[in-house]
Amino acid sequence: MNNIHAAVVGAGFIGPVHVEALRRLGVTVAGILGCDQTESNSARESLGLPKAYAELDEILADDSVDAVHLAVPNVLHYEFAKKVLEAGKHVMCEKPLAMDSTESAELSELARSKQVAAAVCYNIRFYPLNLEARDMARRGDLGDVYSINGSYVQDWLFYDTDYNWRVLADRGGRLRAIADIGTHWMDLVLSITGLEVEAVLADLKTVHEIRNRPKGEVETFTGKMAAKIETEPVPITTEDYGCVMFRFTGGARGSVYVSQVTAGRKNCLRWEIAASKCALAFNSESPNELWIGRRDKPNEVLIRDPALVAEMPRGYINYPGGHNEGFPDAFKQCFRAFYRHIAAGDFDAEPMYPTFDEGHREVVLCEAILESHRRQKWITL
Repeated sequence: MNNIHAAVVGAGFIGPVHVEALRRLGVTVAGILGCDQTESNSARESLGLPKAYAELDEILADDSVDAVHLAVPNVLHYEFAKKVLEAGKHVMCEKPLAMDSTESAELSELARSKQVAAAVCYNIRFYPLNLEARDMARRGDLGDVYSINGSYVQDWLFYDTDYNWRVLADRGGRLRAIADIGTHWMDLVLSITGLEVEAVLADLKTVHEIRNRPKGEVETFTGKMAAKIETEPVPITTEDYGCVMFRFTGGARGSVYVSQVTAGRKNCLRWEIAASKCALAFNSESPNELWIGRRDKPNEVLIRDPALVAEMPRGYINYPGGHNEGFPDAFKQCFRAFYRHIAAGDFDAEPMYPTFDEGHREVVLCEAILESHRRQKWITL
């Protein structure tokens, strides 16, 4: 993959994660674009990159760049992804794909028309044991799915002094916890089971209706270790917590609760699937273990090991059993699927990576969840 060149837009938390994963994969990173020239120069220097871009148009005019990674605030996803697609370059966009389903539908259609690789970075799919669960479902080892339940909880917005642009509806979207981390859970369980959502019932709660924003826009990720600084109150309309019930195709039922105010949980995604042949469970805090439940014989815990999994997930494991792989590796393997597709050059083939079509599906789900909460009733998709 050394002959493929990528540029990364975004120099905050996730942008450098993309850079590191791309380098480990063998994709050449041509440069990075921050929110201004100062941030671009700083990121270029700290990451040891060859170039600090001044604007997106400079990247799009660079013929050496094959693919663009977008790790920018949600409000910019539609505008930037559209420009990248119109320039004929491949695009890997952070989630959610857009601020509403009109925008995401347009991007999905544009991606199909341009015959390029267009992905949404649902990296959690690519923990190897999530891929093993997906393969088990495809080869019939689960049987009929009865229920899918789980959660995604964090504590980085636990205090009313915790602040980030994501809490603002005009920058992150009308939904926050559901859109930010809940979509990861929904994408993951749908990709594993192959099911689709038929209807949702949701209840959301804003725990901190006023947050104290640090003057100067110091964010939780980068500023929570800092000394006491002056703040100002900001009204918040996005949810800190949400609970959603699902009706899936085929008759399965499910639920998820999402929280960004659960003390002690830094980044914990859990799912459990009950099916006619067995049950499966996964916890991202122990991502190298997959629990397999049996009725008539002992339960199993499958340890991530390329010698013990199926051929498909084996292709997304780089280390032997006992040598753990985690969060950064999930990005690398997501990008592996993306760049394998680019290298193959057949853009009519079914991709392994999460597509813009699937990113659009998540935006539609979010709108249905918000409508359900507001109307306090089941919403059919």
